[in-house]
Amino acid sequence: MSLLSAPEAAEPGSQNISRRTVAGAFFTGYALAALSAEAEPIRTNAEGLVIETAFLSPPDGFQLPAYVARPRGVGRFPAILVNSEIFGVHDYIKDVCRRLARMGYVAIAPAYFVRVADPAPLSDFPAIMKIVQAASDPQVMGDVGAAIAWLKSQPFVDGAHLGVTGFCWGGGVTWLACETYPQFKAGVVWYGKMVRPPGAADDPRRLWPAEHVADLKCPVLAFYGAKDPLSQGAPAMRAALATAGKAEQAEIVIYPDAGHGFHADYRASYNAADAADAWRKLRQFFADHDLKPERDRRSGGS
Repeated sequence: MSLLSAPEAAEPGSQNISRRTVAGAFFTGYALAALSAEAEPIRTNAEGLVIETAFLSPPDGFQLPAYVARPRGVGRFPAILVNSEIFGVHDYIKDVCRRLARMGYVAIAPAYFVRVADPAPLSDFPAIMKIVQAASDPQVMGDVGAAIAWLKSQPFVDGAHLGVTGFCWGGGVTWLACETYPQFKAGVVWYGKMVRPPGAADDPRRLWPAEHVADLKCPVLAFYGAKDPLSQGAPAMRAALATAGKAEQAEIVIYPDAGHGFHADYRASYNAADAADAWRKLRQFFADHDLKPERDRRSGGS
């Protein structure tokens, strides 16, 4: 897949956000638009971890903040890029990063939307979608490239062992990242877009994973719920993979009783059993594709 140059920021002056401003820009709490009053989210302790804000340098010159969680101590660790939902880098995404860090990975979650605004504190879906739609796929792929470059420049990262995962909107980003960057050893998609919706016109700002599977550069494991309309794209995605000779590189798992967002433990859609099963599969998939944490590579375990 050819990668377009990143466009200008969506709003005049949005490139000029200072480091001081964005360093504290990560919303503290769970996305207001989707938080369930009955939810009991998993809260992963940061003890023994290093938590920091990184600043990435994508092609458009914007200094893009990213949440980083990593093991404390000496060593070079494999890294996982975490692509957020439409709500950005809120407490759920941060917790996912900490879970990965506790497994022995450096986890990084870029705040793709802050060129315009942070959607996490908003409860109005049209306002959230306006922010999300300002982030074109080519721009985001430029941001992904900047995250890769940052990871490879860090003394605590084993730059030869990089993986990627993402949820909802970020699941689509994960498909595209695996079709764009050979630096990734493996990708795990959580209910991300696959196929162009019926009637959708060609738009250089939008890339559809099924149309670029010939470019797939690493194995992908993808999770969907049968009650999620996005899962209806699975037959077309599988057909596209087979036509491109990539069927062996991607597995699409569909959980019969799950809907969209079944891993999101702060939402009413959370399905604890399927989320736990899929997380176990993620862990094994990364280990099976040369992404074992340092301690497991030393011991030979998974």
